Amino acid sequence: MVKATLHYFYDPLCGWCYAASPLLQAAAAQPQLSLQLHGGGMMSGVNRQSVTPALRDYVMPHDQRIAKMTGLSFGEAYFEGLLRDSSAVFDSTPPTAAILAAEQLGLPALEMLSVLQRAHYQRGLQIAKPEVLQQLAGEVGLPAAEFAAELERQLDKVAAHTADSRLRMQQAGLSGFPSLLLEQNGQWQRVDISPWLGQPQAFVAALLGELAASGEDAALLCTPESCTPPQA
Repeated sequence: MVKATLHYFYDPLCGWCYAASPLLQAAAAQPQLSLQLHGGGMMSGVNRQSVTPALRDYVMPHDQRIAKMTGLSFGEAYFEGLLRDSSAVFDSTPPTAAILAAEQLGLPALEMLSVLQRAHYQRGLQIAKPEVLQQLAGEVGLPAAEFAAELERQLDKVAAHTADSRLRMQQAGLSGFPSLLLEQNGQWQRVDISPWLGQPQAFVAALLGELAASGEDAALLCTPESCTPPQA
Protein backbone atom coordinates (compact mmCIF):
# COMPACT_ATOMS: atom_id res chain seq x y z
CA MET A 1 0.00 0.00 0.00
CA VAL A 2 1.27 3.46 -0.87
CA LYS A 3 2.12 5.36 2.29
CA ALA A 4 3.86 8.40 0.84
CA THR A 5 4.50 10.32 -2.36
CA LEU A 6 7.96 11.29 -3.53
CA HIS A 7 7.82 14.44 -5.64
CA TYR A 8 10.75 14.69 -8.04
CA PHE A 9 11.65 18.06 -9.55
CA TYR A 10 13.84 17.44 -12.55
CA ASP A 11 14.93 18.52 -15.99
CA PRO A 12 15.70 16.06 -18.81
CA LEU A 13 18.83 18.04 -19.72
CA CYS A 14 20.17 18.31 -16.17
CA GLY A 15 23.35 16.29 -15.70
CA TRP A 16 22.84 15.94 -11.95
CA CYS A 17 19.36 14.55 -12.63
CA TYR A 18 21.06 11.88 -14.74
CA ALA A 19 23.37 11.28 -11.79
CA ALA A 20 20.34 10.80 -9.54
CA SER A 21 18.52 8.46 -11.93
CA PRO A 22 19.55 5.18 -10.21
CA LEU A 23 18.27 6.57 -6.91
CA LEU A 24 14.89 7.44 -8.37
CA GLN A 25 14.61 4.08 -10.12
CA ALA A 26 15.31 2.30 -6.84
CA ALA A 27 12.74 4.44 -5.04
CA ALA A 28 10.13 3.85 -7.75
CA ALA A 29 10.43 0.10 -7.20
CA GLN A 30 9.21 0.41 -3.60
CA PRO A 31 5.50 -0.36 -3.11
CA GLN A 32 5.36 2.05 -0.17
CA LEU A 33 6.08 4.99 -2.45
CA SER A 34 4.26 6.77 -5.23
CA LEU A 35 6.47 8.86 -7.51
CA GLN A 36 5.38 12.09 -9.16
CA LEU A 37 7.60 13.95 -11.61
CA HIS A 38 7.60 17.72 -12.00
CA GLY A 39 9.53 19.12 -14.98
CA GLY A 40 11.06 22.51 -14.29
CA GLY A 41 11.95 23.77 -17.76
CA MET A 42 15.61 24.49 -16.96
CA MET A 43 16.41 25.15 -20.62
CA SER A 44 12.99 26.20 -21.89
CA GLY A 45 12.00 29.42 -23.61
CA VAL A 46 14.64 32.13 -23.34
CA ASN A 47 16.91 29.64 -21.56
CA ARG A 48 17.27 27.40 -24.64
CA GLN A 49 20.94 27.03 -25.51
CA SER A 50 22.75 26.31 -28.72
CA VAL A 51 25.71 23.99 -28.38
CA THR A 52 28.92 26.00 -28.33
CA PRO A 53 32.50 25.31 -27.29
CA ALA A 54 31.80 27.30 -24.11
CA LEU A 55 28.81 25.09 -23.26
CA ARG A 56 30.90 21.97 -23.89
CA ASP A 57 33.69 23.26 -21.66
CA TYR A 58 31.15 23.99 -18.93
CA VAL A 59 29.28 20.67 -18.90
CA MET A 60 32.12 18.22 -19.51
CA PRO A 61 33.81 18.54 -16.09
CA HIS A 62 30.43 18.01 -14.41
CA ASP A 63 29.71 15.00 -16.62
CA GLN A 64 33.11 13.48 -15.92
CA ARG A 65 32.58 13.96 -12.20
CA ILE A 66 29.15 12.33 -12.42
CA ALA A 67 30.64 9.35 -14.25
CA LYS A 68 33.30 8.96 -11.56
CA MET A 69 30.82 9.27 -8.67
CA THR A 70 28.07 7.05 -10.05
CA GLY A 71 29.54 4.79 -12.71
CA LEU A 72 26.97 6.03 -15.22
CA SER A 73 27.95 5.94 -18.86
CA PHE A 74 28.57 8.95 -21.09
CA GLY A 75 29.01 7.97 -24.71
CA GLU A 76 31.55 9.05 -27.28
CA ALA A 77 28.58 10.11 -29.43
CA TYR A 78 27.71 12.60 -26.68
CA PHE A 79 31.16 13.98 -25.83
CA GLU A 80 32.57 14.05 -29.35
CA GLY A 81 29.35 14.21 -31.34
CA LEU A 82 26.51 16.12 -29.75
CA LEU A 83 28.71 18.46 -27.70
CA ARG A 84 30.60 19.42 -30.87
CA ASP A 85 27.49 19.90 -33.03
CA SER A 86 26.95 23.64 -33.42
CA SER A 87 23.56 23.02 -35.03
CA ALA A 88 22.20 21.32 -31.90
CA VAL A 89 19.95 23.17 -29.46
CA PHE A 90 19.32 22.16 -25.86
CA ASP A 91 15.63 22.81 -25.21
CA SER A 92 13.83 21.24 -22.25
CA THR A 93 10.32 21.83 -23.58
CA PRO A 94 9.97 19.02 -26.18
CA PRO A 95 11.44 16.22 -24.01
CA THR A 96 9.35 17.32 -21.03
CA ALA A 97 6.25 17.24 -23.23
CA ALA A 98 7.30 13.77 -24.43
CA ILE A 99 7.45 12.55 -20.83
CA LEU A 100 3.96 13.92 -20.16
CA ALA A 101 2.70 12.35 -23.40
CA ALA A 102 4.19 8.95 -22.57
CA GLU A 103 2.60 9.08 -19.13
CA GLN A 104 -0.78 9.78 -20.68
CA LEU A 105 -0.30 6.70 -22.86
CA GLY A 106 0.47 4.48 -19.87
CA LEU A 107 4.26 4.53 -19.71
CA PRO A 108 5.61 5.63 -16.31
CA ALA A 109 7.07 9.12 -16.50
CA LEU A 110 10.34 8.01 -14.90
CA GLU A 111 10.77 5.31 -17.55
CA MET A 112 10.43 7.82 -20.37
CA LEU A 113 12.79 10.21 -18.59
CA SER A 114 15.36 7.42 -18.35
CA VAL A 115 14.99 6.68 -22.05
CA LEU A 116 15.59 10.34 -22.88
CA GLN A 117 18.57 10.62 -20.54
CA ARG A 118 20.27 7.60 -22.08
CA ALA A 119 19.51 8.90 -25.57
CA HIS A 120 21.11 12.24 -24.71
CA TYR A 121 24.10 11.24 -22.59
CA GLN A 122 24.95 7.87 -24.10
CA ARG A 123 23.75 8.01 -27.70
CA GLY A 124 24.26 11.73 -28.34
CA LEU A 125 20.78 12.18 -29.80
CA GLN A 126 19.07 15.58 -30.04
CA ILE A 127 16.11 14.95 -27.75
CA ALA A 128 14.57 18.32 -28.55
CA LYS A 129 13.75 17.14 -32.07
CA PRO A 130 10.23 15.73 -32.61
CA GLU A 131 11.49 13.03 -34.95
CA VAL A 132 13.95 11.82 -32.31
CA LEU A 133 11.21 11.78 -29.67
CA GLN A 134 9.02 9.80 -32.06
CA GLN A 135 11.84 7.32 -32.63
CA LEU A 136 12.44 6.85 -28.91
CA ALA A 137 8.74 6.44 -28.20
CA GLY A 138 8.61 3.70 -30.80
CA GLU A 139 11.59 1.96 -29.20
CA VAL A 140 9.66 1.61 -25.93
CA GLY A 141 6.53 0.38 -27.70
CA LEU A 142 4.36 3.48 -27.78
CA PRO A 143 2.13 3.59 -30.89
CA ALA A 144 3.42 6.17 -33.33
CA ALA A 145 0.18 7.94 -34.24
CA GLU A 146 -1.11 8.10 -30.68
CA PHE A 147 2.21 9.38 -29.36
CA ALA A 148 2.50 12.04 -32.07
CA ALA A 149 -1.00 13.34 -31.32
CA GLU A 150 -0.45 13.29 -27.57
CA LEU A 151 2.90 15.03 -27.93
CA GLU A 152 1.21 17.88 -29.78
CA ARG A 153 -1.38 18.16 -27.00
CA GLN A 154 1.28 18.18 -24.31
CA LEU A 155 3.37 20.79 -26.12
CA ASP A 156 0.41 23.11 -25.65
CA LYS A 157 0.25 22.28 -21.94
CA VAL A 158 3.88 22.00 -20.94
CA ALA A 159 4.31 25.69 -20.09
CA ALA A 160 1.56 25.40 -17.47
CA HIS A 161 3.18 22.22 -16.15
CA THR A 162 6.58 23.85 -15.71
CA ALA A 163 5.03 26.97 -14.17
CA ASP A 164 3.29 24.78 -11.60
CA SER A 165 6.56 22.95 -10.90
CA ARG A 166 8.43 26.19 -10.35
CA LEU A 167 5.71 27.52 -8.06
CA ARG A 168 5.90 24.35 -5.95
CA MET A 169 9.67 24.68 -5.80
CA GLN A 170 9.44 28.31 -4.75
CA GLN A 171 6.93 27.51 -2.03
CA ALA A 172 9.18 24.74 -0.71
CA GLY A 173 12.36 26.78 -0.91
CA LEU A 174 13.92 24.54 -3.56
CA SER A 175 16.56 26.19 -5.68
CA GLY A 176 17.49 23.75 -8.44
CA PHE A 177 17.48 20.30 -9.97
CA PRO A 178 17.32 17.56 -8.91
CA SER A 179 15.16 18.17 -5.85
CA LEU A 180 12.90 15.87 -3.86
CA LEU A 181 9.98 16.45 -1.55
CA LEU A 182 8.51 13.63 0.51
CA GLU A 183 4.77 13.96 1.19
CA GLN A 184 3.62 11.83 4.10
CA ASN A 185 0.57 12.09 6.32
CA GLY A 186 -0.12 15.62 5.17
CA GLN A 187 3.43 16.75 5.92
CA TRP A 188 6.15 17.69 3.45
CA GLN A 189 9.89 17.54 3.86
CA ARG A 190 12.90 17.97 1.64
CA VAL A 191 15.05 14.96 0.90
CA ASP A 192 18.73 15.49 0.24
CA ILE A 193 19.98 13.48 -2.73
CA SER A 194 23.63 14.57 -2.56
CA PRO A 195 24.97 12.09 0.05
CA TRP A 196 23.49 9.12 -1.80
CA LEU A 197 24.71 9.62 -5.37
CA GLY A 198 26.07 6.29 -6.55
CA GLN A 199 24.40 4.47 -3.63
CA PRO A 200 20.81 3.67 -4.67
CA GLN A 201 20.27 0.86 -2.18
CA ALA A 202 21.53 2.95 0.72
CA PHE A 203 19.28 5.78 -0.41
CA VAL A 204 16.24 3.52 -0.47
CA ALA A 205 17.10 2.08 2.95
CA ALA A 206 17.28 5.57 4.42
CA LEU A 207 14.07 6.61 2.70
CA LEU A 208 12.19 3.55 3.93
CA GLY A 209 13.56 4.18 7.38
CA GLU A 210 12.05 7.63 7.22
CA LEU A 211 8.69 6.17 6.16
CA ALA A 212 8.77 3.86 9.16
CA ALA A 213 9.45 6.73 11.57
CA SER A 214 6.79 8.80 13.23
CA GLY A 215 7.12 11.66 10.77
CA GLU A 216 8.67 13.91 13.39
CA ASP A 217 12.38 14.62 13.74
CA ALA A 218 12.86 13.80 10.07
CA ALA A 219 16.14 12.04 9.38
CA LEU A 220 16.37 13.21 5.79
CA LEU A 221 15.62 16.89 6.14
CA CYS A 222 18.15 18.75 4.06
CA THR A 223 19.73 22.15 4.14
CA PRO A 224 19.01 25.12 1.89
CA GLU A 225 21.98 23.89 -0.16
CA SER A 226 20.28 20.59 -0.92
CA CYS A 227 20.50 21.05 -4.68
CA THR A 228 24.22 21.81 -4.62
CA PRO A 229 26.39 18.92 -5.81
CA PRO A 230 28.60 17.55 -3.02
CA GLN A 231 32.13 18.90 -2.90
CA ALA A 232 35.00 16.70 -3.94
